[in-house]
Amino acid sequence: MTNNLNETMNQLNSLIPINQSFDLVCRPITIAGKNACLYMIDGFTDGGLTERILQFLLTKKELPEDAQSFLQELLPNSQASLEKEIPNLVSFILTGLTVLLIDGYSEAFVLDIRNYPARGIEEPEKDRTLRGSRDGFVETIACNTALIRRRIRSPHLVHEMLHAGRNSYTDIVLCYLDNRIDKTLTKIKDRISYLQVDSLTMNQESLAECLFPYKWINPFPKFKYTERPDTAAACILEGNLVILVDNSPAAMILPSSIFDIIEEADDYYFPPITGTYLRFSRFITFIMALILTPLFLLLMQNPGFIPEPLKFIAVKDTVNVPLVWQFLILEFAIDGLKLASLNTPSMLTTPLSIMAALVVGEFSVSSGWFNSEVMLYMAFVVISTYTQNNMELGYALKFMRLILLICTGLFNTWGVILGIVFLILSIGLNKTIAGKSYLYPLIPFSLKNALVRFLRVRIPHRYKE
Repeated sequence: MTNNLNETMNQLNSLIPINQSFDLVCRPITIAGKNACLYMIDGFTDGGLTERILQFLLTKKELPEDAQSFLQELLPNSQASLEKEIPNLVSFILTGLTVLLIDGYSEAFVLDIRNYPARGIEEPEKDRTLRGSRDGFVETIACNTALIRRRIRSPHLVHEMLHAGRNSYTDIVLCYLDNRIDKTLTKIKDRISYLQVDSLTMNQESLAECLFPYKWINPFPKFKYTERPDTAAACILEGNLVILVDNSPAAMILPSSIFDIIEEADDYYFPPITGTYLRFSRFITFIMALILTPLFLLLMQNPGFIPEPLKFIAVKDTVNVPLVWQFLILEFAIDGLKLASLNTPSMLTTPLSIMAALVVGEFSVSSGWFNSEVMLYMAFVVISTYTQNNMELGYALKFMRLILLICTGLFNTWGVILGIVFLILSIGLNKTIAGKSYLYPLIPFSLKNALVRFLRVRIPHRYKE
């Protein structure tokens, strides 16, 4: 950048479509007899604050000789800086910053007076709790970091800004306590810095796939997601790394083992005995949702395996469609109903629910397609999947259950054994992004950490150095 205003403006105008895009504003002004120009994006800038700064500058009769003195004396804005590289100025303008050029100065003034469009802070739909705070992350990254800073007022809390995407230039913030974070997680910064991607189209999911480029065949989630600031703050205090991506209302937490993903905020908003009960209920329901239908199929294929007190569970009506096909059809049909309800306008959700209950419930049994026992166990499985807050874990559970059903239908008892071995390998060979075991603290075993994971222990209140 030179100290000639017209030359600098020509360079900027050649790199950004200032004449084609109506929201890119180039506003020529005169300050103390010198030509100046203001670059901004309409809709990203606080109009009132911009007007007050301009009113202040336009009253000046004389300007300092150098840009540094101008910055210190005439720009009271708390987030103002100098920049001379043209590519950086282009990036600043496109991210919503305001750039002020003044003839005679070889550096541009960059002002952060952004005011992004944002919705109000409210409790997230997915991460509801019976107790606790009712605020949630939004799509504005500065607001999200403020929600975390409000809860952790430590000088060790770091919010480190990175960028990724050649076209999107997406803002990414790493949140951690520099005196507690696992040093292996600092490698995440290098991975993000060297990402060679055009854009992060799907925000966090795009970033997650870039961080794990070759390990997505395993369905079990590598990250924990949350839209709750209190959950993110608690994970930071435990030494984890939280990643915030602009335009996304969820935070990524890593490293995340399967026990981290199963945990929920309600475990800690109740007394230890109640929290422990809730946690065990979730574990048991998790296991039941996985093995209930394959186990029922195995017992129906081998009636001799059914204990005498449980003879009543046997299918009593005529089986027109093989049981394994009934389970598989229902698994896909239920996903179809979920997608239909997701895309149904809110005013039509009640008629859709009634039709689904009548058609899939009563008529499917009376028509002979499905047996009532199969419908009962599938209803339990569907409801139990909602005990897991993490959707990725719920679908991983579903894929494992489908594999167990298919193996059981094909190979009977040996199929169950084969499916369980495959399940154990899928979980046991999985690694967190830090390279640790997905089953920690069971593998490697740590008694102290295992008790904390399985039991809701009392939170220590004394400060430890």
